[in-house]
Amino acid sequence: MTQSSISPPKLETRGLTREVDGKIIVNHVSLNVYPAEVMAVVGPSGAGKSSLLRLLNRLDEPTAGTVHLDGQDYREIPPRELRRRMGMIMQMPYLFPGRVAENIRFGPRQRGEDVSDADIERLLARVGLADFSDREVDRLSGGEAQRVAIARALANNPEVLLLDEPTSALDEDAKAVVEKLLEEIIRSEGLTCVWVTHDRAQAARMGDRVAMMEDGKLLRVGAPQEVLNA
Repeated sequence: MTQSSISPPKLETRGLTREVDGKIIVNHVSLNVYPAEVMAVVGPSGAGKSSLLRLLNRLDEPTAGTVHLDGQDYREIPPRELRRRMGMIMQMPYLFPGRVAENIRFGPRQRGEDVSDADIERLLARVGLADFSDREVDRLSGGEAQRVAIARALANNPEVLLLDEPTSALDEDAKAVVEKLLEEIIRSEGLTCVWVTHDRAQAARMGDRVAMMEDGKLLRVGAPQEVLNA
């Protein structure tokens, strides 16, 4: 259930646009995402879903329009702080070589903070990987690596999670485990999420609302059944 009737948006895009080499990738997208809401974003390949996600925390820069986080234009927020507040989980986990613990410490260390061994164990237990802190990342399965990536994102205490096809590279068993884990974390932490997926059934399961994109444009936003069955 959205909180649009009682809360201002946590995340708001206003005419968000990105043009590359004369091609409009994201075309004047205006979208509100409310506190603790999961907004699923669906659409065909090339619709601009992942490009929209990259614009939300300034991995790419908009050609026009902007994003507001808690009502503040995100251009007024230092990029490192913005990316701490809006964590991203990608399709592939892209872990750094070495131990699991060092991957989890990475984000906080960028701002001069350390994560204790006890906190690392707590985060790993949260994602079902107790006693994995000394494991080398090249010994992890795909599902385990994605769960480490989730723990790494959580180590930054994000307010918003941006999820770019977080289960699409996994086999069916690992996909089910990671999806259930994400659902538990999102709901228990009250995280605001934008979840890009090509899987319409996943969008129906996970989304409080669904945004449909095509050719860079936002076609419709609404309840999952309303959008997915249109």
